[in-house]
Amino acid sequence: MFLVIAYPKLSSKDYQFIQEYRIKNDSLYYDVVEPHFTLVFPVDNLTEDEFTKEAESLLKDQSKFSFVLRSSVVNQDFSKDYYHEFLVPDEGFSDFIKLHDKLYSKNLRANLLLDVDFIPHIGIGNSKKSADCKKRVDRLNTQDFTIKGEIDSVSVVEYENNKITTVKEIMLN
Repeated sequence: MFLVIAYPKLSSKDYQFIQEYRIKNDSLYYDVVEPHFTLVFPVDNLTEDEFTKEAESLLKDQSKFSFVLRSSVVNQDFSKDYYHEFLVPDEGFSDFIKLHDKLYSKNLRANLLLDVDFIPHIGIGNSKKSADCKKRVDRLNTQDFTIKGEIDSVSVVEYENNKITTVKEIMLN
C-alpha cells in the first residue's frame, strides 16, 4: 500500500515533546513511523510508479507552508477498533486541507473516503478505550504548548508488514 505523508520540520525541543508523549501512548505506530501528517491514506490499486508519478505531477507547483499546533483531540479509527489522539493545527489547517484535496483531485479520487472526515493531525496516542484517550487529551490540553513547524516536502511511502519505506521525497517550492 502506498501513502503520501509529510514529516514536519520541528525544533528538537518540539520533536522531543511529541516523541516522549508517543513512546508512552502510541503503541500502534511509535516504532513504525516518525511524527507525520498523512495526506493520502493507503492506496493499493496503483503501482508504485503510477502512484509516485501522480503525486509528483500534482505537487510540482506546491508551496511549502508553516503550521502551529496548540491542542489535541480524540478521534475514532475508521475501523472502529481504536481511538486516536491527534495534535491538530490551529494555523496552517487550511493549507493541509487544500493539499489533501489537491492530491485526491485526479487519479486518486476513487480512493477518497468521503465517509471519513479528514482532520490534519500528528498522531500521538491510541487505545481501544475512548476514556483513556480522552483523559490524556484533556490533560495535554491543560498545558500551554505551542509547536511550530513547516512542511517543505512530502514523502511517497510504502506501508507493508507494519513497516514504512520511503519511495520518493518530493520537495515543495
